[in-house]
Amino acid sequence: MTLLTKKPIRIPGKVTELIRTLGDNGFEAFAVGGCVRDSLLGRIPMDWDITTNALPQQVKSIFGHTVDTGIAHGTVTVLLGGQPFEVTTYRIDGEYTDSRHPRSVSFTPSLREDLKRRDFTINAMAYSERGGLVDLFGGMVDLEGGVIRCVGDPRERFTEDALRIMRAVRFAAQLNFEIDPGTAAAIREFAPSLKRISAERIREELVKLLISDHPQRMWTLYKLGITAVILPEFDAAFEQMQNGPHHDETVGVHTLLALEKVRADKHLRLAMLLHDLAKPVCARMDEDGIWHFPEHAKEGAVLAEKILRRLKFDNETIRRVTLLIREHSFYPEQTPAGVRRFIARTGEDMFEDYIAVKRADIAAQKNDPSGERAAMTNRIEQIGEQILLEGDCLKLKDLALSGQDLIGDGMEKGPMVGRVLAALLDLVLEDPGMNDREILLEKSRMIRNQIN
Repeated sequence: MTLLTKKPIRIPGKVTELIRTLGDNGFEAFAVGGCVRDSLLGRIPMDWDITTNALPQQVKSIFGHTVDTGIAHGTVTVLLGGQPFEVTTYRIDGEYTDSRHPRSVSFTPSLREDLKRRDFTINAMAYSERGGLVDLFGGMVDLEGGVIRCVGDPRERFTEDALRIMRAVRFAAQLNFEIDPGTAAAIREFAPSLKRISAERIREELVKLLISDHPQRMWTLYKLGITAVILPEFDAAFEQMQNGPHHDETVGVHTLLALEKVRADKHLRLAMLLHDLAKPVCARMDEDGIWHFPEHAKEGAVLAEKILRRLKFDNETIRRVTLLIREHSFYPEQTPAGVRRFIARTGEDMFEDYIAVKRADIAAQKNDPSGERAAMTNRIEQIGEQILLEGDCLKLKDLALSGQDLIGDGMEKGPMVGRVLAALLDLVLEDPGMNDREILLEKSRMIRNQIN
């Protein structure tokens, strides 16, 4: 065991207690992996994983409250004061048969053997107060150099677990690191093996990359052949030029720029990633050599839904992202009535995101010399914020009367009730002052007579 440094890492009290207790019972124990990496980077770890030479049954005999969360693979969850900590026995993974999971694992007394099976050098360090920092594969050097490098032979690491291909780029995005050339070459070679990884796993890594501080690292996924496997529509965007009034770059380059211009929110980043991916299939060149993309927002929403379902996103994410894509090129009439109708159609909860998408799309375009589109967006935002602040009626349930009121006024039950309510809402969207029960009853009678 090579101890490179005694550099102190602040370990939470309960983690210290857990490691000391194992030590007092004659076993080695270390914090390991991401918590060590983040601590060395001055970040606060989300959770703390413990590795030990104690066997699972020995861990269970030492601590009073445990859960067998992954005991076949050596993991026992220890509860200290109700807080869970995963404790895993040093192990060696057996043969990998599905590019993701080992067929078997065997326990080992060697910390080196345990660390060398891990993915990247920066994740293969261990620490304890007694043992100090254990860095056997150059993790500190790579942390200081800002490098993502596989432990040992990258081809072996990616053969064992193909998801590490995406994790490498995700860590590069989160930490703003570069990928070691040898690791990058292996990624390019083994990218097709991602076909064997579940859509859910791919989705998780993609979202983590997108909501990082460097979502433009989608370019790395493209450059290394990863999107050709998981998101081929993204590759097509780099083939499509846009030499038109607002662009002089490919759809793909515009997409990367747009990702940087919107805040780190899952729905917003997904919307910017997918918002123009239908342009290649909608592309039309006019006689002057200018590209046009009719209906690309509408077709983009359809394509986005297909992609999101393929990646197993939840229905709410699909609803929000496809709505934003469908509306991203649309400008409602810049009047209170026009903006009220727009919010009523899309939902109050979507207005802020719609504005964010508009701003990002415009900021990523090359040509808006007069600032006209930015000014339009500002005006729509100002009007919309005032509407929401004043609590204007924007949906049927906010009307001053209901269907029962119309029936009580002599209208027969049936489709007519819904038609009249919709017409009344349209009147109120034009003039909120009309949202009064008596006024609406009078208007409903007039509407009924017109329909009849």
